[in-house]
Amino acid sequence: MAFNLQTFKTRALTSVAFVIIMLGGLLINHWTFLFLFTVIHFGCWLEYHKLIGKIEPEYKNISSAHAFGVMLAGWGFMLWMTNDAYIVAGIKLSEAGWFLMLINLLALPVIEILLSKNFNLKTLSISLAGLLYISFSCGCMIDMRSEGMISGSFFGIDLGLVLPLLVIITIWINDTMAYIVGSFIGNTQLSSISPKKTWEGTIGGVLLAVITVTVCGYVFLKADVVQLIIISTITCIAGIFGDLLESKLKRLAGAKDSGNIMPGHGGFLDRFDSLLVATIFVWLYIKLFL
Repeated sequence: MAFNLQTFKTRALTSVAFVIIMLGGLLINHWTFLFLFTVIHFGCWLEYHKLIGKIEPEYKNISSAHAFGVMLAGWGFMLWMTNDAYIVAGIKLSEAGWFLMLINLLALPVIEILLSKNFNLKTLSISLAGLLYISFSCGCMIDMRSEGMISGSFFGIDLGLVLPLLVIITIWINDTMAYIVGSFIGNTQLSSISPKKTWEGTIGGVLLAVITVTVCGYVFLKADVVQLIIISTITCIAGIFGDLLESKLKRLAGAKDSGNIMPGHGGFLDRFDSLLVATIFVWLYIKLFL
């Protein structure tokens, strides 16, 4: 993949704006964190509907109640995963989220029967797949943030930020290094799904991301080196598969980008494809082994 200076400038400038917005949402407090991932959640869902509608015409014609109901169910799951960290006027968001999720999930089959001419199991299955792909991932991120808040702080650092930032920063470094390494020495195509990606860029991105995150995590946080290596490696590898999955969806849909919110980067799914899959696997590792 030849290095294109103009493309790199465009990507770099929009990345700076993106990073500022992301860091504001991530670092100000836990409420801005929840708001940020609420925006990401709904943004990804809208693009998911658009892409899948091009692949499966039946899904393009689902009722508005179905389309928004499944998104609200996913958002309810996100709120449920706030645990005891988010309370408004004595009411836990987790309890409100549980009811929102349950009501909308129970309503989906009824909506399909009443508002569609025929009960369509395929469209319901696609919506459930979207819940796993988008909503479950966002919920896992919120859970990592919430659990860390309950755990307290470490040298003044909110523990709720450590794991989310570890995953996000690892992906940013991996993506950037893979692009740069692949631009200069990439010759071997990684997959026909994403022709511009190379084995050289992919391997270089993973190695540089894992090394950078591990060294910085140990130096600044005195974190366990083995766990840093494991979590950053899981993040990179799962993130690659997340990138390829979204590329496959775009190819099936005949779309270059999932959206156009960021020049040079595309839409929400283009920007968060790696994070959506990586978050799930990191969360599973933490729950099962830590």
